[in-house]
Amino acid sequence: MAKYIVLLRGINVSGKNKVSMPILKSELELINYKKVTTYLNSGNIVLESDIEDQETINQQIKYIIEKNFSINIPVLIITRKNLEELLSNQPIWWGKDDKEIYDNIIFIIPPATFEEVTYKLKTPKNELEKVQGYKNYIFWSYKRSEYQKTNWWSKTAQGSVKDTITIRNANTVKKLLEISKL
Repeated sequence: MAKYIVLLRGINVSGKNKVSMPILKSELELINYKKVTTYLNSGNIVLESDIEDQETINQQIKYIIEKNFSINIPVLIITRKNLEELLSNQPIWWGKDDKEIYDNIIFIIPPATFEEVTYKLKTPKNELEKVQGYKNYIFWSYKRSEYQKTNWWSKTAQGSVKDTITIRNANTVKKLLEISKL
């Protein structure tokens, strides 16, 4: 059985796109996903499956969400192995538990590509934010006190790129990897 990390984009934010994680967990278990664990209420799931085709898993999860919650949202699936590889390639400045800095990973949801997303986001403000790409992911950090001044913050939340990405902070990503090892 393979371990997968499932990231749902834009659920349970400001009362929009409400998804009950306990109901979603139960529904996933009903169709034979194993060791289903949810983390936080923001669309983070770790599960095991003997299904190797990630697109099949993606379609099953989207179907369950649409059927139970009447919403259609982007879903990203990454294997534990790929998440380990991603974190083993993090920049030296990322994920250092500095409370002044907000460290994130931008997960690009296929079929979108790194090139398309970075083209739409344009150049980051070097004095305010640090960015480094790795494959179809982007490490992105900025000072918490100045997030609204960054070039990328509003574009990731409201721009044309928002439905092609999902963002998680360093602590969440590290916790998901930890859960996936249980």
